[in-house]
Amino acid sequence: MRIITPGEGETFDIELEENLLAKNRELAQANRRRLDERGIKAFDVMGAVGSGKTSLVGRLIEHLRDHRIGVLAGDLTTTIDADRLAQHGAVAVVQINTGRECHLDANVVAKGLDELLQHDLDVIFIENVGNLICPAEFPLGSHARIVVVSVTEGPYMMRKHPYILREADVVVINKLDLAEVVNADLEQLRRDATEVNPKCRVVLTDCLGGEGVDQVAAALGL
Repeated sequence: MRIITPGEGETFDIELEENLLAKNRELAQANRRRLDERGIKAFDVMGAVGSGKTSLVGRLIEHLRDHRIGVLAGDLTTTIDADRLAQHGAVAVVQINTGRECHLDANVVAKGLDELLQHDLDVIFIENVGNLICPAEFPLGSHARIVVVSVTEGPYMMRKHPYILREADVVVINKLDLAEVVNADLEQLRRDATEVNPKCRVVLTDCLGGEGVDQVAAALGL
């Protein structure tokens, strides 16, 4: 089988892309400074649509009752996830609608922080737009990045999407309650994740039932 990849200089707008990513990194560093000045820890939660990002954040909010938690919820158009998370006990929830953009960037997160930092917070969870490609290239200024993977996404998901896994500090393999139904090999998924990123922590969860959420919190140092 022949595999076609663009050669050097063949990708459109490569110079524009490099400038855009550099500017995003600069803004991400500014976001981190704002958070550090206030002693707030922030976590970027990434993953595909339906992987369980919102369920994980909701469970973490409930688990961390002694923390004052804010949430930035990224989505294309709706407030569905933000509305759900507001019911879990977050101090403040800010919705970011990206329109056609398939990821959050440091600029829109800075605007969200303008709202959240009006509150006295210890932790901020940033739920990124459901996507396994674009968010990897756009750091937001968080202290750690989480990738949520559902067992229903198939046995090759880790190997098919290595770039986002390489950016992860914690990989959450979610929906354990469905593992037997979809014949998922949990240990193989774990091995695939650590082969792609030997430095990541892998945690198995059932976010609907709450299993493993305490281990995610521990992996984040919370």
